[in-house]
Amino acid sequence: MDVTEETPAFANLLDLASARIGAAALEASDEFFAPKENLLKPGRGIFIPDKYTDHGKWMDGWETRRRRTPGHDWCVIRLGYPGTIRGVDIDTNHFVGNYPERASVDAASGRLDAAPDNLEWHQLLAPVELGPSCRNLFTIDDDRRWTHLRLNIYPDGGVARFRAYGYAVPQRNLSPGDLVDLACAENGGVAVLCSDQCFGSMNNMLMPYRPANMGDGWETRRRRGPGFDWAVVSLGEPGHLKYVEVDTTHFKGNYPGRCSVEACLAEGESREGFRPDSCSWTEIVSEHSLQADSNHRFDLEPRHQGPFTHVRLNIFPDGGVARFRVFGYPATKEKMADADDDRRAE
Repeated sequence: MDVTEETPAFANLLDLASARIGAAALEASDEFFAPKENLLKPGRGIFIPDKYTDHGKWMDGWETRRRRTPGHDWCVIRLGYPGTIRGVDIDTNHFVGNYPERASVDAASGRLDAAPDNLEWHQLLAPVELGPSCRNLFTIDDDRRWTHLRLNIYPDGGVARFRAYGYAVPQRNLSPGDLVDLACAENGGVAVLCSDQCFGSMNNMLMPYRPANMGDGWETRRRRGPGFDWAVVSLGEPGHLKYVEVDTTHFKGNYPGRCSVEACLAEGESREGFRPDSCSWTEIVSEHSLQADSNHRFDLEPRHQGPFTHVRLNIFPDGGVARFRVFGYPATKEKMADADDDRRAE
């Protein structure tokens, strides 16, 4: 994880513009030196000094030719999941004398198969200055649901990677009778806090597809002192939980020795401002031993089924988890109101 103490909190959220969840670069004004698809790849891009193509220097990003006429370049991206955007990262890694001076971002909401020209665009980020070979991180204050983004660069140049961090907003409403993975990113789940994510993002655990390798999970650094590691997941919908799965696929010499799971009801609290000490946690899975490279299912007792809004996975003392799944039924408004009344009466 290329995250420092100065990195804003939104950069720990789900990247809705990641190719691995289905995001796609649909159109670009120009891609003479390097293709638009590179924008959505994992990592920050690499640089190979002596690599050239018929068009010039090979670059691991999207790079347009030098503009000799008025105007600017742009690239249209369809998000992997429709959702709300909390921040963007316009990463110019390795672009030094050829990065854009400024950039802006527009957003649209429409059919996923809509042609970009048929979408109604709104400015999400006004033109901002960019720096060379660095992450250019910008906060977005907007609660609307978007399906497409348009990255504008002024007047031309190269961008290594583009990230759009936020929350997925499912296209379908989950009904109380649906047994679904409420923690899955596809259903609106997002990991909001963790003790550490040195080797792998906490949100990797919530991907709907099978893990490709050890780097496609959540992994913490080796703990040299007392304590344990943990990650908090905000469920896509408040729900009554049925069972959870802790999957250590690909983690063989670095899987956690044990795990436990807690849950809480924090209705009404914003995801960004959630504080683990602001609610009362219920242990729904007591400490259990884990095995290497295995999926572990834990069925929940009726008294531990909620409704809940957040779940905390604790791992002892450290290590890696490929996937964390929380299966349950979305709670009705009536059930949530009853639970809230019970909580207030305590």
